[in-house]
Amino acid sequence: MLYCSQGPKLTNGQAQMESGHAELCRKLSIIGNGPSGICLSYLLSGYTPYLSPNGFHPNPILHNKLTENAHLSLLDQDLEFLCEGVEGRSSNPVAVLFDALLLPDGDFGVDCASPLIWRHEPERATPHLVLGKGPPGGAWHAMEGSMLTLSLANWMELPGLKLKDWMRDKRKNLRNDRATPAEIASYYQHYVTKMGLEKSFACGTTVTSLSRVSLESDCSVWKIEGLQRSANGDDGREVIEVPFCVYSENVVLATGTHDIPARLGVEGENLSFVCHSFWELEAAISSGRLDHASEPILVVGAGLTAADAVLAAHHLNTPVYHAFRRPVTDPALIFNQLPKLLYPEYHKVHQMMSQQQNKVRETEVNLSNQALTSPAENSNPYTGYLSYPKHRVVAFRPEGKCVLEDEGGLQTVLQVSMALVLIGSHPNLSFLPEHGRSLGLDSEEPISCRRNPFDVDPYTYESAKESGMYVMGPLVGENFVRFLKGGALAIASDIARKQSTKRQSATEHCKTSLLNIQLTNCTLES
Repeated sequence: MLYCSQGPKLTNGQAQMESGHAELCRKLSIIGNGPSGICLSYLLSGYTPYLSPNGFHPNPILHNKLTENAHLSLLDQDLEFLCEGVEGRSSNPVAVLFDALLLPDGDFGVDCASPLIWRHEPERATPHLVLGKGPPGGAWHAMEGSMLTLSLANWMELPGLKLKDWMRDKRKNLRNDRATPAEIASYYQHYVTKMGLEKSFACGTTVTSLSRVSLESDCSVWKIEGLQRSANGDDGREVIEVPFCVYSENVVLATGTHDIPARLGVEGENLSFVCHSFWELEAAISSGRLDHASEPILVVGAGLTAADAVLAAHHLNTPVYHAFRRPVTDPALIFNQLPKLLYPEYHKVHQMMSQQQNKVRETEVNLSNQALTSPAENSNPYTGYLSYPKHRVVAFRPEGKCVLEDEGGLQTVLQVSMALVLIGSHPNLSFLPEHGRSLGLDSEEPISCRRNPFDVDPYTYESAKESGMYVMGPLVGENFVRFLKGGALAIASDIARKQSTKRQSATEHCKTSLLNIQLTNCTLES
């Protein structure tokens, strides 16, 4: 079953809500139960970061700022002030700040202790609901079975539970510093249980509509509608989808972007040999349709998934053509942002891309006829691989033909057994009007994590165009778990600020009302 056995079962509360039962309105709802939603739920559940009494940060400026208000939690401090002067690999300042606090000098592979200490303060908890299609962990569960292994260098972990410690408990014979996506997914699911977050998670839910509605009290809230999968019958084998409706003061979009593979939009892209996911490559390998004797494959794209495909094919001794639009030296290329020490396999692919380039206007190398030898037998360790930087796919033709074109308009026709178009994916935002287009930086373009993310305040992650809507994770350009945690900090801090302001306003209102009563009594007595 995909629903959480301990999580809430949602009901269709629309009629009661519209009749004025405001208790059905939640303070905050999170759409998405991947690492973004999990981390935010942790902070909203009363887990609060403070500077440890013996805490030290290697950045002296940041350390001095932290010690000035050591008695305050990080949620109660001026995040914009703390962000000043802190630099890192993300364009979102709070993401860089929180990463620097959780993983000081993380880019250098140094296991430096965090200066933060976490305290559980239940009185600070904000009632919230986390909605997700599958188990906690989001898209990581869809990666199960992958041959890819990931660095275990703390980047994937969430606050309060060391990934390495969890891995050692899980695998007593841990011999290397690696983990599979299935293990990462299991870690996130275990995290929710260990931290006591299950009561806030409603899994097996698909959101179909999100809209603003006005109440009789002249205030507006978010109306979230969808379907929740639930067991039916005595044996629990039958699964039915039950409609639900939830109302919330604030909503957080944390859906990620792995829903819809991006397409090139060129002629022939629907031909049977053209694929759009890494798993189709794995299926071809598992079934024996692809092996060392196969025609070369074409990998299109220069992201990590494309690199995974290159590695998988290269390990199989299947020849690889690799086409991508950017130059190898482009700073925006993901390989130029990853520390070589922590990700040697991706550094290897980057080397291949650089050293094994197709030479313009030279005789075409036919990888089908090129002997594939081991590095020990050949001075070139990357035999059987050829890259095409600054090339785009013009068309796919029947019988495995791919037409590439360089910047000068020179075209090359490649013969392949399979073409893998791995150029990213788009989020499924069908539950938003116009798929959320009006909420992006450019309202004329569709939402894209790279080219047109959601327009948000950099220090609160609240939408610049819809108050009470927050956006985090890949939807604002954060593709690494280590940086999406900053969005959780920013949102939790802003929600805490709003609640504090509301309490102060209510207190002032009570004082004013009491004063008016006293003045009225004085007038009557006189």
